[in-house]
Amino acid sequence: MFIAYAVVAGALALVLTASATFTYARNEQITGSMTKLGVPDTWLPGLATAKAAGAAGLLLGLVVPFIGSAAAIGVVLYFLGAVITHVRARDYALAPAAVLTLAAGTALILRIASM
Repeated sequence: MFIAYAVVAGALALVLTASATFTYARNEQITGSMTKLGVPDTWLPGLATAKAAGAAGLLLGLVVPFIGSAAAIGVVLYFLGAVITHVRARDYALAPAAVLTLAAGTALILRIASM
């Protein structure tokens, strides 16, 4: 189970790091999507930091199981919030957020199973 966690956590951390980087850089696609969803521009640094912290926590979870579990819970909650935000804005292009929610849930289950 640990190897499966390492693979899922590593892939998810890579995606979160890329997303955080694009958010910090105010990529036009990210800012346009956030504006469409009604997310204030002032929230972007905080959201990017949350994604970066989730990525770091998932990787640290390779060594410290509790941190990996906590990070996976945080990432699940972050992307559940993203799915809810899409639905509230009546924007049903929520597949990426839903897939990342499921990936984070999988990481959580695998981290717990491998302890």
